[in-house]
Amino acid sequence: MDPPDRKQRFAEMYLAHYADVLGYIRRRTDSPHDAADAVAETFTIAWRRLADVPDGPLARPWLLGVARRVLANGRRAETRRGELVARLGAELAVWQARSPDPAEAADRAAVRAAFRRLRPGDREVLALASWEGLSHDEIAVVLGCSRATVRIRLHRARKRLAKELRAAGLDVSRYGARAVALSEGTT
Repeated sequence: MDPPDRKQRFAEMYLAHYADVLGYIRRRTDSPHDAADAVAETFTIAWRRLADVPDGPLARPWLLGVARRVLANGRRAETRRGELVARLGAELAVWQARSPDPAEAADRAAVRAAFRRLRPGDREVLALASWEGLSHDEIAVVLGCSRATVRIRLHRARKRLAKELRAAGLDVSRYGARAVALSEGTT
């Protein structure tokens, strides 16, 4: 099927069945935004699989079947998100239940403040190395630069962080290696 015929067929199918697909989805969702997303996904699938869409009146049930699967996939994703939120909430509650030493809590706040005072580029390269655990080569890919540039940026960012820690009155030898993790409150 050449592109003009393909576009024409899709446009005709869309115009003929849009209202039915929207109604089907709208009756099964609570949110107009979710309905709009599901309709868009249904017709995106129809466009990609246009050769599989039956001609004539059989296109409507085919589209409704696609819409049904789109909605089911959305419900499954929402269930997974809910389970993840519950699991993370439980982990956070356990983490927050630990009562840190008041002096350490104050140091953490100072480390966070020192980290936030860094330039965004310094924070990013430090976070990629410490929080994400990426190698210099991997950071180079993320930042779109050479490995040598990453090494220089990381070295300079660490020096600037050490300067900020000293300015905050913190012992750099104690927090230098842990400062980025502490700035996120992960250790």
